[in-house]
Parts: sequence; structure tokens; C-alpha cells
Amino acid sequence: MVSKASLAALLALSGALAACSGSTTAAAGPEANRSLYSLNQPVVERFDYVMDLSTDGSGLSAAERGRLVGWFRSIDLGYGDHVFVEEPYASGGREAVAKVTAEYGLLLGDGAPVTAGQVQPGSVRVVVSRSRAHVPNCPNWDMAGGPSSTSSNYGCAVNSNLAAMIADPNDLVLGQTGASAGDAATASKAVRAYRSRAPSGASGDVKSEATRGGGK
Repeated sequence: MVSKASLAALLALSGALAACSGSTTAAAGPEANRSLYSLNQPVVERFDYVMDLSTDGSGLSAAERGRLVGWFRSIDLGYGDHVFVEEPYASGGREAVAKVTAEYGLLLGDGAPVTAGQVQPGSVRVVVSRSRAHVPNCPNWDMAGGPSSTSSNYGCAVNSNLAAMIADPNDLVLGQTGASAGDAATASKAVRAYRSRAPSGASGDVKSEATRGGGK
């Protein structure tokens, strides 16, 4: 049988252990990351720019082509942007837009994002889809790391640099579709260039000069 004094001591000890456990949990926080997986991940946002152009049945007039060029300049069209054409009525507008887009080093994409409103007869809709990647809430020093958890800033530097340097942010979501089979010629191109290059100095252009130090 347990005495009253022993029971009181056990209750006091259990209370102390509970308090210690509660303080540890509070110190670590409910969002403590106890793995090596980064909670700070890039977020990709997409923005669609839309412009409707009038067609004359055989493409774009000089005035409409000028409007398109001016619009591309105003939105600073460049690498990483995706250009689509919605042309429900055949009018040659797609080919005309493709020629202007090619001047920026871009090709038209297949299909088009869903946009508001219908394309009217005698017109063509150009959609420029642009994505941006960033890591929210970084840097974040709200929680320091511990022996069994990483800090709240863990992953901010690496993922923020990745989001800033990637050419097409959509690759963070879907990636690129690779070829079903590897090309041996492409894979060995670097090795072949290295082996076929003549060693430096073989042409006799390298001169040997002796130097001496100290004194005049």
C-alpha cells in the first residue's frame, strides 16, 4: 500500500515532468520543423495579359501590327513568357502574330488560357502568360533551430536563389518533358571536343622566361 506521503511525492514529480514537457513544447513551437525538409518553398504565380486585334481576312493590317508591337514593348515581352493566340474564325491572324512573336525569339504555344469574354468575328485574341516565382515570408528568424529541429529560416536562401534564377518558373511546377531515349552523339559532344583539342603550347606560342628575385 502506498502511503499518503509517497502518493504526494509521486503527484508532485508527475506535475514537474508535465511542466517540463509543456515548456519544451512551447519552446519548440507548434510549427517546429523536425525534419530536413524545407518548409519555405517557392510559390509560382501566373499573370495573363490579353489583347484583341482586328483582322482583315488575310492577317493583320499595318496599324494592327503596330499596335501589337507597341503592346509587346509595353509589357516587356521576353524569354520565359508564353504567347498564345485564340482564333476561333480562320483569318490568318495567327500566322501574322507568330511572325511578330518570332522577332522576340519566341514561338506560339499550343492552346490558350481561358480568358473572359468571347472572341468576336473578325478579330483574334493574343494572350501572354507570365509566371513569377518567390518564397513567401523569407527571411524568417521567428524561431531558432535546436538539437532536434531546424530554424524557421531553413531553406530560405537556397529556394529564394532558385526562384530568382530559374528561367521559366513553370518548371518548378511541372518540369520539362525529356526525350524517351538519350542521344549518344549529344552526350559525347563535350568529351569529343575535349579529346580533339590540341594541347596548349603545342603550336610553339608559349615562351619560357626565367625570372629572378631580390636585389637590383
